[in-house]
Amino acid sequence: MESIEAKTISLWVMAFAYTFAGILHFVIPKFYLRIMPPWIPYHKLMVQLSGVAEIVLGLGLLYQPLKIYAAWGVVLLLIAIFPANIYHFQSRTRKDPPTWALILRLPIQILLIWWAWTHTY
Repeated sequence: MESIEAKTISLWVMAFAYTFAGILHFVIPKFYLRIMPPWIPYHKLMVQLSGVAEIVLGLGLLYQPLKIYAAWGVVLLLIAIFPANIYHFQSRTRKDPPTWALILRLPIQILLIWWAWTHTY
């Protein structure tokens, strides 16, 4: 059985990671705009909305009454952005991370979904 301390640390790390990642959508939007699949409309708006979602969900993880809902929100968000990660790999350029990193990112996404899921109960 996992200790309460480990679960709390895990939650805080996750909350920080998603809040920080959400802020990055506004600090370096060009990176996120480059990886938007062409079939998704309103790229700038979608980057901003996903940034807001990450910030809200990250902070929601820290508010006990919303923690479970925020964790489910992270799971759903990770599923929703998975096509962008696939598109990023398929449309990579010399400006992007190395190919091996983009390939590794795909199964890591599954681990991130599992990690968020561990905070849904």
